[in-house]
Amino acid sequence: MIRASLLACGLSAWALGAAAQSPLQVIAQQPPGSGSDAMTRAWGECAGRLMGRPVVVQNKPGANGILAINYLKGQAADGSFAMTIGMSQMTITPYVHTQMPYDPLKDFAGVAMIGSSPLVLVVPAGTGISKLADLEKVARSQAGGLNFGSPGKGSPAHLLTTALTDAMHWPATHVPFVGESAGLTALMGQQIQAMTLVLNTAAPQVKAGKLVPLAVFASQRSAVLPEVPTIAEAGGPALLARPSWIAVVAKKGTPPEVIKTLNDATNQCYSDPVYANSMDKMGVTLMRSQPADVLGFAERDIAVWKPLIDKLGLATQ
Repeated sequence: MIRASLLACGLSAWALGAAAQSPLQVIAQQPPGSGSDAMTRAWGECAGRLMGRPVVVQNKPGANGILAINYLKGQAADGSFAMTIGMSQMTITPYVHTQMPYDPLKDFAGVAMIGSSPLVLVVPAGTGISKLADLEKVARSQAGGLNFGSPGKGSPAHLLTTALTDAMHWPATHVPFVGESAGLTALMGQQIQAMTLVLNTAAPQVKAGKLVPLAVFASQRSAVLPEVPTIAEAGGPALLARPSWIAVVAKKGTPPEVIKTLNDATNQCYSDPVYANSMDKMGVTLMRSQPADVLGFAERDIAVWKPLIDKLGLATQ
């Protein structure tokens, strides 16, 4: 029995060592070129450099993260895989389905928080819309109401915009896309009339004069777009001042030693000037954290979003 126990311990240590030497496969749940993908790659470059371990990003977009999550759940929990995941997938997406496709509080091991970023409600330039009151006129002037896009059903953009139109009593139609990039293209082509985007996706297009920002879903104005009012200042409900966040998770059962190494590297990245500067340019506020904080943030926001999903009747098959 002693020899068997020692052998098992030896195999476990060997497996951990092998995982540490092999590339870390990081799953990104949005397409290349999206804000989430850019944050994933910045984190992977910094964390990999500090750990001395190669990091390979795999994009698995679709179904607002469900495809990526199913892919992660199909891998071994041996420390070879991790995933960047947003507030959406951790606190909204599973609850907009009557049959939950996964349980964020049971299927994942938290690794680290990366940061938070406000969302911005925007419209295409050249439409004459410059404030929420203008958007209301559009919503009430056409059959089906306001056509607004989102990166997918259950995304923060979907829920925030739906909650806004409900609170303002605007008729509206949701048009889901596979990721922000597709929705952004449709928005600038005026195939849809409004969309809520993460700050680092919206800001370059706003500064280029292609989009007009109406409000940031935050309690304070953003230093990136300081002229844009908060949702409350713009005349919307203060309840919707909910910044989005992104974190790193692993499959439940991943060795705690691996999780600690990844968490330590993430916190060290906080002090890395190259990484901090790149995230700052994307409008991301970095967050130091412990692994348990990931599920803690999820539980906090689930308590807000799930009752809202139930109230708005957004859960479908």
